[in-house]
Amino acid sequence: MKIIAEMAWGHDGSVTQAIELLCAAKKAGADLFSIHITDLPSYMVNYYGSGEGKVSAGREELDVYKYLTQINLTEDEWEIFAKEAKNCSMPLCVMPNDSKSLRFSEEKINPDAYVISAACFVEVDFLEEVAKLGKLTFFRIGGAYLGEIEKAIEVFKKNGNQNVVLLYGFQNYPTKLEETNLAFLRTLNKMFNLEVGLADHIDGADELAIIVPSLATAYGATYIEKHITLDRKAKSEDFESALDPVQFEKMGNLIKASEIAIGKSYITELSAATLRYRQVSRKRIVANSDLNQGHVLGFNDLIFKRCDIGLTPDQVDTIIGRSLKQNVKKDDAITLNLI
Repeated sequence: MKIIAEMAWGHDGSVTQAIELLCAAKKAGADLFSIHITDLPSYMVNYYGSGEGKVSAGREELDVYKYLTQINLTEDEWEIFAKEAKNCSMPLCVMPNDSKSLRFSEEKINPDAYVISAACFVEVDFLEEVAKLGKLTFFRIGGAYLGEIEKAIEVFKKNGNQNVVLLYGFQNYPTKLEETNLAFLRTLNKMFNLEVGLADHIDGADELAIIVPSLATAYGATYIEKHITLDRKAKSEDFESALDPVQFEKMGNLIKASEIAIGKSYITELSAATLRYRQVSRKRIVANSDLNQGHVLGFNDLIFKRCDIGLTPDQVDTIIGRSLKQNVKKDDAITLNLI
């Protein structure tokens, strides 16, 4: 399982805060760090309306275009950020929201992976641009029809890129528990024969926010993405489903523990611990009463009880009808040297 820490717009327009988030995610055990790079004039009309589900709570009445312009990092700032990511060996995962941002990302950031939002699945030219780069690409499929997902996958295949992971889940500031639907991960995996992951957006204040991602391991998820924020009380952009670094690390530890608990689906040899348990829990053949030397053993002379020594019940047929070499008392273990 790989864990992706998503910053999105959580930097609030500060490259310093972005770098702090990067370092916090690294320390918390994230495997990749996901960022959004956007050229706003290429991405959004300046009269794009405000409203619920477009920005974080408390900002719904803002002019969205103006607000995002204010907190959008410049290309120079992104280059500074990318150098810091390289210095701390944190792989970057970029979601370019437009073609200009994609070209900048590839030329100046050179990320390890890309993310494509469901909104771009019908933009064939854009999909082809990303596909031709040949990099690991996460399809963020929340809000997409199955047909759109299928067509987007086909575009990638036609351009020689099958390195795709379907990232299931969406941000609804935050997403309700009943909309998480982990069981669908297995369906996606079987339907498209691709790796699947969970982009979890449950309320970061809910204790389930660190538990639900670990459950996804049982449904075949190989990636977990979760928003990260420095301090939930600060209510940075995209804070609703974000975890602070301490909680993020706890989530990661639960995921790793879950993987260990789930284990392997195929048959293996019994482990040393299992063999030890088998040894201490087995019943043995012991005398059901006091028996004299020369006595010919019958089934009623024997009983099965927990004992540290002696033959096991599956060996009883090999000793029935044989005589004792010496006297034995009730509950004495029956061993081959007594017969």
